[in-house]
Amino acid sequence: MRTYRLAKPGSGDLVELETADRPAPGRTQLLVRTRAAALNRRDLFITSGRYPLPARPGVVPLSDGAGEVVAVGADVARFAVGDRVTASYWPRWISGPLRPEVVDQLGCTVDGWLAEYVLLEETAAVAVPEHLTWAEAAALPCAGLTAWNALTRPGTLVPGATVLTLGTGDVSLFAVQLAKQMGCRVIATTSSAAKAERLRALGADDVVDYLAHPEWSGEVRRLTGGAGADLVVETRGPATFGQSLRAAATYAQICLLWVVSEPPEVLTVTESDLRGSLATIRREFVGNRTELEALCRAVAVSELRPVVDRTFGFDDAVRAYGSYRDQDSFGKVVIEF
Repeated sequence: MRTYRLAKPGSGDLVELETADRPAPGRTQLLVRTRAAALNRRDLFITSGRYPLPARPGVVPLSDGAGEVVAVGADVARFAVGDRVTASYWPRWISGPLRPEVVDQLGCTVDGWLAEYVLLEETAAVAVPEHLTWAEAAALPCAGLTAWNALTRPGTLVPGATVLTLGTGDVSLFAVQLAKQMGCRVIATTSSAAKAERLRALGADDVVDYLAHPEWSGEVRRLTGGAGADLVVETRGPATFGQSLRAAATYAQICLLWVVSEPPEVLTVTESDLRGSLATIRREFVGNRTELEALCRAVAVSELRPVVDRTFGFDDAVRAYGSYRDQDSFGKVVIEF
């Protein structure tokens, strides 16, 4: 089979194509023929050495992918040949809180999806909704699950609540779609009229142009009659955090997921930001397999379709990395096999 691996430090390349023996599944493993794999911002951080978790030298990249089971180990009970599967971002985190002993990540400390065949422990695998294309299925494990947990983990978001999303990154787009499926009002921010229309098509009730309204928190307050947003999915900090706090309702939740601001990444909160606020601030780091299964059930019932911006062939994986790094996206960048 052909497989990509993380390029050697100093080589000047992002990933390198190699030929390897097609693996055979162990007793508790699935052999999956990869059909699609999706890029996330963390994959760029890994190649540039900016990711907080050190990558294993020569690891097969990408945490997100989907494919069909072509062989199973003798003790596998949850899946069979022909099943369509994806896998948990944290393959050993099944449920409950994240613990130090399960911190392996696909495409970082253990091999990921950028290979024609991948081995998965059956405990890491999750069935994907039947209505999704391979490219759409590959979009779920990182950005999709992060948005899902931003909206659902505390269990307090109710129909009719107002959700504020920032920009048009992958997590934000999933949050718009999922929040609408939950019966929430969605306010989104962007600086592009074209993207504003696409956000409305996905379900956003109101879109705030943050260039036209530099103090966009005030516009969110205006749109909510002064009440503010019940949940802020904060994906553009830390520079935006003060405004997110000012846009939040008195007892709001702010889910802090920043991945955008360049160093120095200083979180500054002024006294005026805090005045009158009793908001709760929390963090999310994707989620576990049980939560990914819940997301897949919700996607299946609602027939939600993840947004795919553009696709590349397996031979163009290096170009896909460059395109994802250098070009603006509205949706996932996917490598199809």
